[in-house]
Amino acid sequence: MHKLATYTALILLAGPVLAHADVQNPTVKERMANMDALKQGMGIIGGMAKGAVAFDTDQAQAAITALLTASESITANFEANETDPKSEALPAIWTNWDDFSEKADDLTFMLEAMDVSSLDTLRAGLGNIGGACGACHKQYRMDK
Repeated sequence: MHKLATYTALILLAGPVLAHADVQNPTVKERMANMDALKQGMGIIGGMAKGAVAFDTDQAQAAITALLTASESITANFEANETDPKSEALPAIWTNWDDFSEKADDLTFMLEAMDVSSLDTLRAGLGNIGGACGACHKQYRMDK
């Protein structure tokens, strides 16, 4: 199981690095890769919840582990107020830092509580995680 989680995390983090090759600011590039890791992890568990991907406890747990790792990096990745023309981060992140940090912590809390022992428990917890993501995106992410 440990190897599966490690491989899943590596796969989730490798793709976004290539996708942001045109981003010049390395700090912005790193945080965009972290956000993409969250998106990809959500895609895995979201696909399972919708029935588009067969439910697998080990894969779901590996995705949650990767999501948790990425969520724990959010505040560190956004601490520096840096930008890039390709960045989707709004300046409100830094003017409302306490709220932004709280929203990032909420996501981590929801992921820590996530139970993926069955498809039903995955589905039950997914709304909380999606809500935590959405709360931050509505206020702190540009629509592109």
